[in-house]
Amino acid sequence: MKLAKSGNGQDVLVGIDGSWFPLREVSGYEQVTRIGDLVADPRFGDLEAEVRRRTAGSAGIAVDLSEASTVVDDDAGIWGAGLNYRRHSEDLETEQPGRGPGSYLRPTSCLIGNGGTIQLPVQSQRVTAEAELGLVVGTRCKDVPRDKWRSVIAGVTAVLDMTAEDAIRENPRYIPWAKGFDTFCSIGPALVTLDEFPDDRLDGVRIATVRNGETIAAATPRDMKYDLGYLVEYFTMGRTLAPGTVICTGTPGAVPIAPGDTVRAVVEGVGTLTHPVG
Repeated sequence: MKLAKSGNGQDVLVGIDGSWFPLREVSGYEQVTRIGDLVADPRFGDLEAEVRRRTAGSAGIAVDLSEASTVVDDDAGIWGAGLNYRRHSEDLETEQPGRGPGSYLRPTSCLIGNGGTIQLPVQSQRVTAEAELGLVVGTRCKDVPRDKWRSVIAGVTAVLDMTAEDAIRENPRYIPWAKGFDTFCSIGPALVTLDEFPDDRLDGVRIATVRNGETIAAATPRDMKYDLGYLVEYFTMGRTLAPGTVICTGTPGAVPIAPGDTVRAVVEGVGTLTHPVG
């Protein structure tokens, strides 16, 4: 099952077998507009069956995900893992951290919907774009053991993360500042529920950073230094994560972007984000 938001962000859409249905047309969900509320609902595990039952015989509606709003609620937490792939540490000419990944928390004010224009700030002369896999928390959680990570994750999504790289090179303590500019993060265009990736299938999903049609870097979660279970354990240590929180798991590689470029995050079986650079 997939979840997305309409272009205006007002409607949650449910995707099943390639067909899309407005959640507000399902009895009991008429007022639900937040992804965090939906994934935390005790009925969420039965939502697909309920939608199938209520929409039997319906062809659904046409949905253009190239214009979908972000799947992140405006008050959600967005955590990120840095230098989790060797290639990205090489991009920055630095070593991977040895006692957990680099980490940061960014504001939701930097989010844009799919297809939105990335605006390069005058405060940076080198902005990079980075494709990532995102994990969406499905239940309020704290101190989650590494081997129980799937029990608290509702689904996965694609992420396109921008960074003022010159600031990071000057001082790695500037990470939150370098990632918090307006239009510097896209998350979506859909959330794919975790049951679509049983066993170790998620480990083989290809994540690619693409600029102007050229794949700059690509890898799978098997290439991460800190695996998905470790990341969930790490980011829930001593802190409570709310439903709808996104954990960005690191990029296989970054690419500098300039006005006129088109950059994409392609996550196999999950989704594609495409953005022009202004």
